[in-house]
Amino acid sequence: MYAQGSVANMLRSLLVIAAIMSLFVLVFPRLQPQAPGIDVAETAHQVEQSTGWDVSAPGGLPEAWVPLRANYHRIADLMTWQAGFETAEGNYAAFAQTLDATDTWVEQSVARSPRLDAVEIGGASWERYDRIDGKVQRSLVQRGATGELTTVVTGTASWAELETLAGSLAPVADRS
Repeated sequence: MYAQGSVANMLRSLLVIAAIMSLFVLVFPRLQPQAPGIDVAETAHQVEQSTGWDVSAPGGLPEAWVPLRANYHRIADLMTWQAGFETAEGNYAAFAQTLDATDTWVEQSVARSPRLDAVEIGGASWERYDRIDGKVQRSLVQRGATGELTTVVTGTASWAELETLAGSLAPVADRS
């Protein structure tokens, strides 16, 4: 009888499928593209506790800046503390830190962009890098000596926005 494919049988089948799909939607959580409630400072504190590194976190960023991610993972064979934000203008700005950075780590972090010049931000010297292949990515790099952290501030944000992020970075230990 079901093999004959009547309209009533088709509707019953659709109802069963809809019920099963509704159950999946209710039972399994949906992934959100931007997880609310990301606490960059708390994640930095956890990274500092687990690594012993004197990692930095931003303080005093404009309220309109939204944290998008904060994580500790491997980049170019080095464990890296990293956080990213959407700026008030809708651009992306992020920073990354690692201990004893290699040239490969820096090159990957700045997307192999050429070095432009140096600027002073908050009394510290930063190297500026800018992509030349038509894609927007600006970067600021503060290289640490052996046994120190190197910091890269990068993204599609304007130079002023990147400098705001770089200037807001301070060691987590100084805030305790």
